Amino acid sequence: MEKVVLGLSGGVDSAAAALLLKRSYQVRGLYLDIGLGGSGAADAAAVAAALNIPFETADIRAALGEAVCAPFAAAYLAGRTPLPCARCNRLVKFPALLAAADRLGAAWVATGHYARAGGGCLKKGMPANDQSYLLARLTRAQLRRCLFPLGGYEKVQVRALAAEAGLPAARKPDSMEICFIPDGDYPGWMARRGEVPPPGDFVAPDGTVLGRHRGFHCYTLGQGRGLGVSGPHRYFVSAIRPETNQVVLSDGSDLERTLVRCEDLNWIGADAPEEPLAVTVRLRHSRTESPAVVVPDGDRAEIRLETPARAPTPGQLAVFYRGDAVLGSGWIV
Repeated sequence: MEKVVLGLSGGVDSAAAALLLKRSYQVRGLYLDIGLGGSGAADAAAVAAALNIPFETADIRAALGEAVCAPFAAAYLAGRTPLPCARCNRLVKFPALLAAADRLGAAWVATGHYARAGGGCLKKGMPANDQSYLLARLTRAQLRRCLFPLGGYEKVQVRALAAEAGLPAARKPDSMEICFIPDGDYPGWMARRGEVPPPGDFVAPDGTVLGRHRGFHCYTLGQGRGLGVSGPHRYFVSAIRPETNQVVLSDGSDLERTLVRCEDLNWIGADAPEEPLAVTVRLRHSRTESPAVVVPDGDRAEIRLETPARAPTPGQLAVFYRGDAVLGSGWIV
């Protein structure tokens, strides 16, 4: 049997992935330690013990800090809304798994993501749980060694599998926060690093001052809650201006776009096109997928949408699809 190194977090997804992989592979569990303590490592070790698979940990704090945490803070300070999981997958998580696989003589690496891979290609998982968007920065070389055993399962099926096998993670709640900010308070996390802009003005599109903001890093395009500004209509964030320390508020009618620009393209399921390419595109981690044409320009591209999208956000990913296949992605600018 071939060997596979599985990223084992202690949650139900990676536990069920281990259970499924054991049917065809020699599985070794690897817990990626980011230095926050908690029960994660113990939970992962308990899953490994229950399935009788070898288990070890890898300290990824330095790599995470350099490749993910520092750019995360820098993006907010530049008025963007970062997507740390997509950066981490390509630059930290999968490199750590592959390094362990090389050391242990394993041909494959695996995670509990809801997606499918094969031959360097990436495809969607089941519609209710698809996570291909967050994996769209992986390279073809990385994908050629990836297994995603949950790609054909819904979450409810995965929990049932884990419960039937008596795995301790079967009833563990899902983690919805950024792993290095478990309380979800990213402005507080930035403040503890000493990296926050000062309060400034909320302004209308014509420059009229509407109130004071807590720091422009606390807001994202399209946001309509938590603004604390009253007026003749509901307000939404329509622009963030780091250079003047202003957050622009409007009635939201100016948020729709049919043209989106992106850069740092990563082509997976297609070679870099030289001509306009018809695709469907996701502009955020959701099920919303819109017909569009990608017009390439070297490492940049314009995305021309058939119907307007609300608040495409710099710092997020544009992911291009053809059917279930991921063709590529680019960072929205």
